[in-house]
Amino acid sequence: MSLERKDEYDHGEWMKEKDLTPVESVFLTTLVWMDRRFRIVDYLEILETLYYRVNLQMPKSHTEQYNLDNKFWYWYPLYALGSFSTIAYVVAALSGALLGFYYAPGTEGDPSLAYNQLAFIMTDLNFGFMLRSIHRWSAQVMVAAVFLHMLRVYFTGAYKEPRELNWIIGIILISLTMVFGYTGYLLPWDQLAFWAGQIGVEMSLSIPLAGEWVAKLLFGGFSLGASTLQRMYIIHVFLLPFVVTTIIAVHIAIVWIQGIAEPH
Repeated sequence: MSLERKDEYDHGEWMKEKDLTPVESVFLTTLVWMDRRFRIVDYLEILETLYYRVNLQMPKSHTEQYNLDNKFWYWYPLYALGSFSTIAYVVAALSGALLGFYYAPGTEGDPSLAYNQLAFIMTDLNFGFMLRSIHRWSAQVMVAAVFLHMLRVYFTGAYKEPRELNWIIGIILISLTMVFGYTGYLLPWDQLAFWAGQIGVEMSLSIPLAGEWVAKLLFGGFSLGASTLQRMYIIHVFLLPFVVTTIIAVHIAIVWIQGIAEPH
């Protein structure tokens, strides 16, 4: 009897001895069939080994590091602000991607069409009001969580050596978060968006030497129009998500390597 035939025989006898249910029998038979062709079990073992190695490298909590009986620090809410802001960012990104199916920043040089499409999303689209509300509130929660996270890092001294680089990255992230919020604020093209855009133009023009150049680059000129909305849309949808996601990944990777800075 060949080795392959012997394996098939042993497998069949083993399932009979275990008195498996029909569902379990079908599952195991399918798994054995797939494993003989694609070595699934070998790759599952590799993933299991990788999981345990990664888990050993995860930063320990204050309770685990100092072997404390009091679990207060382990559940300390201010130390969850970083992950909380990341979750809010993911929710905002997913809901924004869905909104992108129905929103366009105006066509044929008429930015007012953006407001009409927003009105369609809010009033006529099924679950459109809920979708836009999820995107709006998750973005606001992200801004608040990032701000509080920065305050927590500052007041606990977590920006000090050897975490100076990650502190600088955090400053870049909160700045990009503000840009995210501002560009998204202009996309509805309502009265609030228009005057917020006008303030942005005036602020750009106030920059010494490069003010006019910045206003033309970001707002398409010294007055608001279709080019302004087009630029805000490109920055908000096509530029910032990739930049912010990359920097967040680097930020989290450094936290993973250095560990969580606990208060003393």
